[in-house]
Amino acid sequence: MSHSTIDTSRLDWPKGGGLLPAIIQHWLTGEVLMLGYMNAEALAQTLASAEVTFYSRSKQRLWTKGESSGHVLMFKSIRIDCDADTLLIQVDPHGPTCHTGTSSCFGDSADVRPPLGFLAELDALVEQRHTERPEGSYTTKLFDGGIRRIAQKVGEEGVETALAAVVQGDEELLGESADLIFHLTVALRARGLSLGDVVAVLAERHRGA
Repeated sequence: MSHSTIDTSRLDWPKGGGLLPAIIQHWLTGEVLMLGYMNAEALAQTLASAEVTFYSRSKQRLWTKGESSGHVLMFKSIRIDCDADTLLIQVDPHGPTCHTGTSSCFGDSADVRPPLGFLAELDALVEQRHTERPEGSYTTKLFDGGIRRIAQKVGEEGVETALAAVVQGDEELLGESADLIFHLTVALRARGLSLGDVVAVLAERHRGA
């Protein structure tokens, strides 16, 4: 639900004394980044500016995340829970969320990120490589080689994965599968697509099953 369709009038502000907890979640990986509190003014400013703003209970004022560090949380979407007294806000974080330097206030991303959430990080990294083309990067070399070379690598990794499934152990199968997924991600990006687009197709098929 985007901010253009959400009905904020049903929020139960009095229940929390004018403040509601806001769970902050990475919009791609599903990682829980932090918990803050918002009053009606903080929510309105967040929706208007697209930079997540909280109400600081210690400073007794509005506080935009990253106003000092520059590590802002760019607003992506918002959900209201069933009791209308808790917010779930999905964001695109620009830098680490925690003041300690970790991506999440609950620890490093590997500790709190959903297991499959790394695929979103991989997809984003491949997109960044496609745009920036850093010198010396294997991914840059693949993109520079063109879609035919990338497709060849996908084919090679697919065959190696299939062979590993039949005649090799679990460790080899996992390694070849990782290679296949990486090169497939590169192939998709070379065509202007992403793993997210593949997931959308799978989800649509599931709904129609």
